[in-house]
Amino acid sequence: MKNSATQIRTAKGLKTFKAVSPAQWLKARKKLLVKEKEFTRLRDQLSRQRRNLPWEPVAKKYVFDGPKGKETLADLFDGKTQLIVYHFMFGPEDDAGCKSCSFWADNFNGIDVHLRHRDTNFVAISRAPYKKLKAYAKRLGWSFKWLSAGETDFAYDYHASFTPDQEAGKALVNYEMGVPWGPDTVAISVFCKDTKGRVYHTYSCYSRGVDMMNGAYHYLDLTPKGRDESDQKPHAQAWVRRHDEYEDR
Repeated sequence: MKNSATQIRTAKGLKTFKAVSPAQWLKARKKLLVKEKEFTRLRDQLSRQRRNLPWEPVAKKYVFDGPKGKETLADLFDGKTQLIVYHFMFGPEDDAGCKSCSFWADNFNGIDVHLRHRDTNFVAISRAPYKKLKAYAKRLGWSFKWLSAGETDFAYDYHASFTPDQEAGKALVNYEMGVPWGPDTVAISVFCKDTKGRVYHTYSCYSRGVDMMNGAYHYLDLTPKGRDESDQKPHAQAWVRRHDEYEDR
């Protein structure tokens, strides 16, 4: 087969690809596989380093409002040793949750059962009142546990939200001092209980750190177009809609 070229239209214009024989395609694929395996080994190494981070004691007693009424952070472990919190961007004045967080949250239904079988509980937490969270979850068909931290400093203490003074000045944004883009940011925090039941903060990530939790993105990464987004922040996700808002869903 004589090599030729073919094109596909993307958000950034036409992209050209080589059209090759099966033997040539297999050679190229195996070459990439070497790098994929190297990346997997590096990811495993990074995960080990993440697991070995020191722990920070949780000094405050945070109380959240959720489906069971008032619950403390310790209660949210629900008999497990580990707790994962997704900081969902949904402020008290908002009528709906962040559309990008909603994109991530479409990956949450059903994972709690599997996580619980690895001694881990999973919840989402926002600053909006629980009544709003419950209504929004019903609208989008979500079943994961979601609680309000609106009456606590929880979101601020773990740098997922910012006070008006911080928005007007500077705050710790993804572990560097900078100007927040708004009152909330995307974040994930991890907590653990020791053998005496004491609660510790073991990990938090922000920005692209939460990227790996979006299954749809990683399926798109397997395709020729990839995510097909603009490189300009904060407009890269301008295409995203809540899943009940797409016109041709």
